[in-house]
Amino acid sequence: MNQLTLFGKEEKKLNNLKEASEWASQYLNRKVTISNISYLLQYGRIKKYGSNGNPLINIKELKDYYDSYDKEKQWKKKLGDDLNWHLSFVEYKESERTKHVHRLHPYKGKFIPQLVEYFLDSHTDEFKQKIYFNKGDIVLDPFCGSGTTLVQANELGMHAIGVDISAFNAMISNAKVERHNIPEIREAIRNITLNLEDFQKTRNNIAFEEYLLSELAKFNYKYFPSPEYKRKVRKGEINEKEYAKDKEQNFLSIYYDLVEKYKIKIKQDKDGSFLDKWFLFPVREEIDFVFKELKKIDNKDIKKILAIILSRTVRSCRATTHADLATLKEPVTTTYYCKKHGKICKPIFSIKGWWQRYTIDTLNRFKQFDKLRTETFQVCLTGDSRTLNIYEEIKKRNPEFAKILLKQKIKGIFSSPPYVGLIDYHEQHAYAYEIFGFTRKDELEIGPLSKGQGKKARDAYVKGIAESLRNCKKYLQKDYDIFLVANDKYNLYPDIAQLAEMKIINRFMRPVLNRVEKDRSNAYAETIFHLKER
Repeated sequence: MNQLTLFGKEEKKLNNLKEASEWASQYLNRKVTISNISYLLQYGRIKKYGSNGNPLINIKELKDYYDSYDKEKQWKKKLGDDLNWHLSFVEYKESERTKHVHRLHPYKGKFIPQLVEYFLDSHTDEFKQKIYFNKGDIVLDPFCGSGTTLVQANELGMHAIGVDISAFNAMISNAKVERHNIPEIREAIRNITLNLEDFQKTRNNIAFEEYLLSELAKFNYKYFPSPEYKRKVRKGEINEKEYAKDKEQNFLSIYYDLVEKYKIKIKQDKDGSFLDKWFLFPVREEIDFVFKELKKIDNKDIKKILAIILSRTVRSCRATTHADLATLKEPVTTTYYCKKHGKICKPIFSIKGWWQRYTIDTLNRFKQFDKLRTETFQVCLTGDSRTLNIYEEIKKRNPEFAKILLKQKIKGIFSSPPYVGLIDYHEQHAYAYEIFGFTRKDELEIGPLSKGQGKKARDAYVKGIAESLRNCKKYLQKDYDIFLVANDKYNLYPDIAQLAEMKIINRFMRPVLNRVEKDRSNAYAETIFHLKER
């Protein structure tokens, strides 16, 4: 029997999680954690040996798995050799790609902070001969989204201005870069949580959900043991569709008996709005209760942070399957077979668990960022970057920053414009607009999903992005540098550059390995266009 060597020494055929993670880190030349190895076991990617308390791994099987998953070779074969694999940032763990305030709230279509760092940081090896940005420069993001550029500019010692048509996006972006009184926020959270617990005592949904979870655990342990069940499905030993449908029906009788026993009202009386349609009645009650508690708070900053936490909580409590979080299909009101987790799952009946999780997480992220932040200015303006007077708006918000802006102007742009026909940027946070009463300006979105990807939509997109760039040029230094992240499958950016009186001087094609809530198995790339004055 062949033996594998681990760091030059003969090892047993089976290794524990720590040994496996060390071997994988050396083999792949990047950090592989014990959690990464556990994930492969949990989802049946590799076989588990030993007991549950002491899982063991066959390193040869682990090596075979990684060898069959050589993404760089596979993706370059599909997308071309000009793919810049260094820009995949494969060496970064998920926690690093969502570090500190970057995961303050979910947002579709945002880029990872390492991409911003690569182009803004003067210490990056590739840019030692040509530095585009320095400490103290002002960076502009005219399509600010959730504020990634602003946060990284702060961390790198640069000033930054963002513009976004969505008032909710601007609120998230500004919350990330502003300073907050953590003890006062923590006290406000404590009071609301206690009041929510008192409110729950008048309802049956907590006891109902606890008993339901207990029944689900027993049922899933018996019929969907992990990882054995997933391995059998992958090997074709179990017909997943037929088996799952049968077991799903079996558990429904238990579910309905519990609903009757605890007198749980499942559906709301109407479904006219997003909040009416996508939340079970017990959840909607708690959302409304917490929102009323927020309105009692006088401190605007505390109210804003708690509103973001509530919004994040609400998003996680929609009545949908785990597989349909990105593209909602139909509200789910019963237990169901979850293809993502390979077992019977349930919809959410209370917001408390997510509320408590996100309150803790938010405060921790603020504290982490406070250790890294610099004494620089960042602000996201709510408005249309095609027409907004950036200087006048900054002057209203921060006269001191306006003086710096007037004196030195903006050094350049780093932004990810909306992709044509891909996302409805207001609709992705429809629940937040309904709860907090923000004014929606969907009609001013550039390239929304609702307008499709036909020729008319593409022409309007080219015109919209070019108009934004032309307006922003008024506030840029003469020798500016613009970096735009785009998936330009329709080859629109040459026309955009032409219309904006700019030229594309370079393209960086990067593989996107960690797309949120998308099929990660398909090879996908985006281009960073480097533009300058024509």
